[in-house]
Amino acid sequence: MRDLDWNSFDVLVVDDEQDNLDAFRFAFRKSFKIHYALGGAEALSLLDRLDPAVIVADQRMPGMSGIEFLKQAKERRPDAAGVLLTAYADMTVLIDAVNSGAVDRYVQKPWNSKELAVILRQAIAGVATLRENRRLREQLAQYAGYLEREQRDPIDFGEIAGESEAMREVAARIGEVAKAATHVLIEGEEGAEKEVVARAIHVGSPREERPFVKVTCAAFRGDTLERELFGWRRGAFDGAFAERAGRLELAHRGTIYLDEPAPLTPSLQARLLRVLTDGEVERLGSTETTRVDVRVVLSLTPGIDEAWARAGVLPELVSRLSVFPLRLPPLRERREDIRALAEHFLRKVARRNARAATALSEEALAKLAAYTWPGNTRELENVVERAAILSRGDVILPEHLAFTARAQPAEPPARAPRAAAPAEPEADPAGREPAAPACARPRLDLSSQLDDIERRELLAALERCGGNKAEVARQFGMQRTTLYYRLKRLGIEG
Repeated sequence: MRDLDWNSFDVLVVDDEQDNLDAFRFAFRKSFKIHYALGGAEALSLLDRLDPAVIVADQRMPGMSGIEFLKQAKERRPDAAGVLLTAYADMTVLIDAVNSGAVDRYVQKPWNSKELAVILRQAIAGVATLRENRRLREQLAQYAGYLEREQRDPIDFGEIAGESEAMREVAARIGEVAKAATHVLIEGEEGAEKEVVARAIHVGSPREERPFVKVTCAAFRGDTLERELFGWRRGAFDGAFAERAGRLELAHRGTIYLDEPAPLTPSLQARLLRVLTDGEVERLGSTETTRVDVRVVLSLTPGIDEAWARAGVLPELVSRLSVFPLRLPPLRERREDIRALAEHFLRKVARRNARAATALSEEALAKLAAYTWPGNTRELENVVERAAILSRGDVILPEHLAFTARAQPAEPPARAPRAAAPAEPEADPAGREPAAPACARPRLDLSSQLDDIERRELLAALERCGGNKAEVARQFGMQRTTLYYRLKRLGIEG
């Protein structure tokens, strides 16, 4: 028989005579976790807060027979195994009991304690198997749904490729920690390759064939992150109409990636600490403990750890989450990687868009190398993708590159000699203000000009296709979600 902790499963015994309940208590109090009820009405009330694995009921009880009680009990607790005790060799009653579906086993009184103990263990083992199978099916179904909801490209580790010494060191650190079960803290600026590094750790580990579950913690506010991680029982809070497994259960035997988990409520801190120390989770509203084997990979933007300290995050939790810290250098500290990354992103765009450019000119690469990249590799990918679409040729030129407004390209190392200052314009005889020189007239910056070009092209395509956005997306070789984002960003409605 399975190696189970019998005392971790509840057994409910129902009888209308206290002496019978006392006899049951004396025989099994050390072997099972027993609960008692005098009669069916009291037992049904108890089932509102108790989820037993086995229900043992006497057949002859006033007001409600054992079979009637077990039928009602099955409606409330369908998983529970029903055991009927009867002192009468009444075949009609026994046949009725079995055919009702509410009775799984029957035992004639007076019962033998050893025989009944075996029956209880068999019933518990059956219920435990049923619950475990349901949990695994639920985990599989919800993880499949999770994968469908996640929109991402196939795993591609080109983003962490590079010739710089800093990235070679990062790759070596990934190789060191991947094969261990240690929790990992990844520190890096916004737009760095933190998720890609987390995936590389997972793929390089013995957990590769198990789930990799990503949680974007900033998408959850208040106690919703706790619900998402730990799941809930039906009725645990307003709107909990059905039971749901948390992301930690979905990641069982795999890896869970927590992206920027801040702030953390005291309740969530305590629950996370229990997972890290004991490997146990409880869904909200439940007292049932589920064991999970999960590797936690955590990403933080530099400075959040200081915010954690100010917010009073438990020192033990911080210590357990930062066993193996791994720092990702920003792109401005490894400019020698820009060419390889830009060419990688260009190939990635070309796989999705047959009309996109396939090469970068040396002048464009020089402009990329001179930029400060506050958005790191994510910004580089966006800049390259946009230039590849707008280039209208096979080669990206400097004028196709547009950077964000939050930072401008760094000054080139050498400047052309200054031209002589123009002479002061002569005053107009009529007393009018002199005309401003052409160089002083305001003009749009490159980013605005490219926005105008993209807006005109998209409007023309929408007109050609009669407003059919799916056809426009196909013509441009982009996903519909990307098209919707660009239309919204450029203020094109409809």
